[in-house]
Amino acid sequence: MITDDLRTFVVSQLKTAIDSGKVGMGGNSTSPAATSLDVPSTASVNLTKDSSTENILEVKLSVAGSAIPGKVIREAGFFDGSELFGRESFDGVGPFSSTETLEIFFIIEVE
Repeated sequence: MITDDLRTFVVSQLKTAIDSGKVGMGGNSTSPAATSLDVPSTASVNLTKDSSTENILEVKLSVAGSAIPGKVIREAGFFDGSELFGRESFDGVGPFSSTETLEIFFIIEVE
């Protein structure tokens, strides 16, 4: 059994540790041994984190369309420094114009 206090602690530690995000054009399946995105872009990604409940952390990656003009994004991930904590590949979205913003949400729930 995991207590409520442990759930809160794990979410708090993750919120502190996650410090960056990336988007990319790769679309291969995700491996737990992965250390990076398949085909990372060089686009600047804004990261926000919110833990409005004790056991859920929401991580939002935002990318200005001007940083990925004409690109089709197929993967995203979040990191602790250089270590990949989570990655998701998905059907491609885009291409993007310079006036659009791409937002990707990760919901991490500690049960």
